[in-house]
Amino acid sequence: MDQPQIFQRTLDFVKKYYSDDDTHGFPHVMRVLKITEVLSKSENCNSFIVKISTLLHDIGRLSKGVNYDNNLFLNLKKDVNHAEISAQIAEKYLRQYINLNSLIISRIIHCIRAHSFSNKIEPQTIEAKILSDADKLDAIGAIGIYRTIAYQIDHGTGVNGVLKHLQEKILKLNEKLYLKKSKEMALEKKKIVDLFNQN
Repeated sequence: MDQPQIFQRTLDFVKKYYSDDDTHGFPHVMRVLKITEVLSKSENCNSFIVKISTLLHDIGRLSKGVNYDNNLFLNLKKDVNHAEISAQIAEKYLRQYINLNSLIISRIIHCIRAHSFSNKIEPQTIEAKILSDADKLDAIGAIGIYRTIAYQIDHGTGVNGVLKHLQEKILKLNEKLYLKKSKEMALEKKKIVDLFNQN
């Protein structure tokens, strides 16, 4: 398979196993993919690694109502960060269904493991920095406010939970970005969150 075929096959795969949840499901993945495309244009990177790792980066956020009938979802270490679970599933998928070479697989897996700052793995490659930044950029701005509200409603914390999450996490995400282009994009997005947070 060539790279466009691998991308399409992976896209078809993840469509079956992501929820339609806006916060961390398939819509989120597609938004992050668009952001990575913008960032990839400003960096010297392997865009194939970025795209495949983006499609798989949250596959470990297992959701109720999704039929995980594939053997890739068996025997996972579930008491770890979602990025680690995603990496486990992605590695099995890439070895069993795609058969990429081990170096490319390891670079994709690193991107997935390092995208979550709560996983405490520092991105070591430009591709990992792109995915990490793009994932955070989707949490800033109007979409980030919407995601925060939706998440807090799901967890029953109300307005106080929204404001606390914005202050303790979302408004600090721009400090955790790696790339110049990401920081430029975050400035505009952060203005929206700042304005919302003042009310």
